[in-house]
Amino acid sequence: MGGSDPESAVSSEQTPAPDILESLIESGLHEIEREPIGLLLSGFSAGLDIGFGPLLMAVLLTLSDGAYGDLGTELLLASAYSVGFIFVIIARSELFTEHTTLAVMPVLDGQVSFDKLTRVWGLVWASNIVGGAVFTAFIVTLMPNLGVASPEAFGTIAHKLVDHDLRWLFVAAILAGWLMGLVAWLVTAAQETTSRLLIIWLVTASIGILHLPHSIAGNVEVLFGVFVSPAVSVVDYVMFLSLATIGNAVGGVVFVALLKYGHVVRGGG
Repeated sequence: MGGSDPESAVSSEQTPAPDILESLIESGLHEIEREPIGLLLSGFSAGLDIGFGPLLMAVLLTLSDGAYGDLGTELLLASAYSVGFIFVIIARSELFTEHTTLAVMPVLDGQVSFDKLTRVWGLVWASNIVGGAVFTAFIVTLMPNLGVASPEAFGTIAHKLVDHDLRWLFVAAILAGWLMGLVAWLVTAAQETTSRLLIIWLVTASIGILHLPHSIAGNVEVLFGVFVSPAVSVVDYVMFLSLATIGNAVGGVVFVALLKYGHVVRGGG
C-alpha cells in the first residue's frame, strides 16, 4: 500500500513560482494601464493609512515609558509599525515600495515600456508622500487635544531614522526595499488572508525593529520630527526622503524583481 509523500503534499499546496510571476505581471499590467486619477487617489489613501503605524508607535512609546524594558518596547513598536502596512496592503491601495517589484515585472517581460513604469512610480510615490504629509499635519493639529502621544515620542521615532550617516541610510534603505519586494512576492503566493496578514506583519515588523528607512512610512515618521523636534530639520527630511526612495527602489528592483524574474523564466519553481 503506497502512502502519500508528505513532501509532495506540501509542494502541491504551494503556489508554483511561475504562477506567482504570472500573477504579478498581470497585476503590474493592470496598475500600469489604470487612469492617472485612480492611481493618485489610491496612492493618496495609502499615504494616509500608513500613518497609523507611526502614530501608534508614538502612543505606545508614550504610554509604556520603558515599562516593558528595551526588548519588550522594541517588539511592541515594531508590531505597531506593521499596522499601517496591513491597512494598506490588505486594502490593495497603491504603495510605492510594492511597485518597485510589482510594476517592474511587465517591463522585464517586455510587455510595457520603461517610460510607463516611471509614470506609475512617479504618480504613486507623489500621492503616497502627499497623503502622508496630510496625515501628519492632521495629527499634529489634533495632538494637544488627543493627549495620548507626547512630542518627545514623535521626536524619538524620527531620530531613529535621521541620526545616521548618509551611507548607512542608503544601504539600510536598500534592505527595506528588498524586504518590501518580498512582501509583494509572498503575499501573491499566499492563498489565505490569515497567511497574508502574518507575512505582512513578519516582514514589516522586521523593518520596524531594525529601524530601516522605508520612504513612505518614514515620510510620516520624519515629518512628525520636523513638526515637533527642533533637532530634526527640513534638510534632514529631504536627505532622508531622497536616499530612502532611491535605496528602496534599488532593493525592490535588483534583489527581488530581477532575481525572481530571472530564476523563474529559466525554469525555477
